[in-house]
Amino acid sequence: MTQSSPGSARPALTPGLSGDELRRWYWLKDELSDFARSLGIRATGGKELLTERIAARLDGREFVEPSQRRRTGGRQLAGELTPETLIPAGQRCSQTVRAWMAEQAGPGFHFDAEMRAFFAASDGTQTLQHALDHWVATREQGKRGIDAQFEYNRFTRAWHTAHPDGSREDLLAAWREYRARPVDERGRA
Repeated sequence: MTQSSPGSARPALTPGLSGDELRRWYWLKDELSDFARSLGIRATGGKELLTERIAARLDGREFVEPSQRRRTGGRQLAGELTPETLIPAGQRCSQTVRAWMAEQAGPGFHFDAEMRAFFAASDGTQTLQHALDHWVATREQGKRGIDAQFEYNRFTRAWHTAHPDGSREDLLAAWREYRARPVDERGRA
């Protein structure tokens, strides 16, 4: 198995790489997709799923695909909506709902993680007023975390906090240096 020593350059994506070594480095989704295809495995899904699928193949382990949520083919909201309108189970974050919510909450409304989770968890007993109340309540939380798969966005937020007057060029240079290091060495100066 190909292994790198601490501080070494990022290895090439080859079948001799171990799953642990794959996880140590930053990879673009396109790189992972291309590598998965070269290994003859599914090249779809997010970066985390692709990484785990590839790591299992590299380590000679079976990979069990996560079960996919089944979309309910049930009724979706349409037509005239009111605060009393019940949200059916399986309601998608549709343009119809977005338009109504933006009309009520203002042009800053968007389906962020909290709102997507609210609609995904809807069991048919919540109303659009509940959704609107949830939107207002989650605005008071301040800055929300950025999910792990958006590593560049998390890095950018942290960099701008530490360097409020930094230039875009400085940010991009810092990002290139950051992603060139293995995951286990990124916290070190």
